[in-house]
Amino acid sequence: MKVIEEETVLAALRRDLLQAMTMLEREGIIDFNGHFSARLPDGRGLLINAADSVRSRLRPEDFIAIDFEGRPLEGTRGPPMEFHIHAQIYHARPDAQAVVHTHPCWSTVLTTVGQGFAPVTMQAAVLGAVPTFPKTASINTAELGRELAASLGDSSAALLKAHGAVVAAASVEGAFVRAVYLEENAHRHYLALQIGEPQVLDAEECAVISRNLSRPHLLRKVWDYYHGKYFG
Repeated sequence: MKVIEEETVLAALRRDLLQAMTMLEREGIIDFNGHFSARLPDGRGLLINAADSVRSRLRPEDFIAIDFEGRPLEGTRGPPMEFHIHAQIYHARPDAQAVVHTHPCWSTVLTTVGQGFAPVTMQAAVLGAVPTFPKTASINTAELGRELAASLGDSSAALLKAHGAVVAAASVEGAFVRAVYLEENAHRHYLALQIGEPQVLDAEECAVISRNLSRPHLLRKVWDYYHGKYFG
């Protein structure tokens, strides 16, 4: 019975990862190199899309189980070279159950001109503080993964200079929604810069708005909207 229950949980995680990653790819937030993971319930490692997975044509079997050193726990397919992002965030953040690394256009554009995160939309308040990891590099070693995890700290997201972004959350759904909010805010920030000085929400405003918009049913509303667009 326990084996059946574990298989059911893993099947549900693979489904959620597939759907979340597909929606992000369709929205242009993940490209051919993005990856999404979920911590394994037994604590042995994580589920993550394989290095050779085609991000625009994902299947449940593309999400493989690996340990925190990147070794497959089943089969022979290997993880993306930047699996260290996920492994080291899970080591540093017991609260994180899902991690996504994205290559969003507008967030990345802003970092190339020295612009960091600035909450200019209400939804951005849900993210809290978003640091920028200052190194421009593939996070392909455990050391770089630890540095990124330290830069992320307790935040839900971090920008990677001229590279992309990373989001950590308590669920696949939560990571998906925050990845969407991060890129939507960056796009509006960019547009605002074209016509004037963006009016950034202050800490007090963000705290009030975040308490309201972080409610689970409102986050679920975002998931359902995108799910409806792409899965009916």
